[in-house]
Amino acid sequence: MLRRDSQGEVPLFDEDETESSRNKTKIQHPLATFFHLFFRVSAILVYLLSELLSSSFIACMVTIILLLSCDFWTVKNVTGRLLVGLRWWNQVDKNGKSHWIFESRKETSRKVISNSESRIFWLGLVVCPVLWVFFVFSALFSFKIKWLAVVMMGVVLQWANLYGYVRCKVGGGTDLKNMATNYLGLQLFKQAMNKSQGP
Repeated sequence: MLRRDSQGEVPLFDEDETESSRNKTKIQHPLATFFHLFFRVSAILVYLLSELLSSSFIACMVTIILLLSCDFWTVKNVTGRLLVGLRWWNQVDKNGKSHWIFESRKETSRKVISNSESRIFWLGLVVCPVLWVFFVFSALFSFKIKWLAVVMMGVVLQWANLYGYVRCKVGGGTDLKNMATNYLGLQLFKQAMNKSQGP
């Protein structure tokens, strides 16, 4: 759910900053952009090169899980906020009930989001979880069962961030299944209209 106050959305992050004079295509947060990709790409490379890097399965497994954990924390707490103006978290109320909070910076915010950073953020956020899913099937079909726990950890941590940020982007209160159904219905309607008009 989106947090709101009586006047609308709660101000987020650094919304009181003056508008940046930098170009929207320029990378404004090079360090955050670097670390957004560094941990996730490093975990994938260590997994792929594990037999060359070390003969110890435990050392490789611990290294990969540490890299995945660092990636999860960095993407959830730093790069999402800086690169695309989104954040999500879980909050437990006084009664012990868990609430998921999804926030996005208001469109009217004076903080400019770089198009380059946004593309890098979403590309890294989508491609890497897909690779981990591929690694799960690869581990199953090649009977590398000892690696299954590692690749499943990659899937869980990376898909959790992807899910959280997609919910932030489309609106925390939006049911993703309904949104997909509505989109599909709209596409089918457009195709039917195009066919009915014909040449």
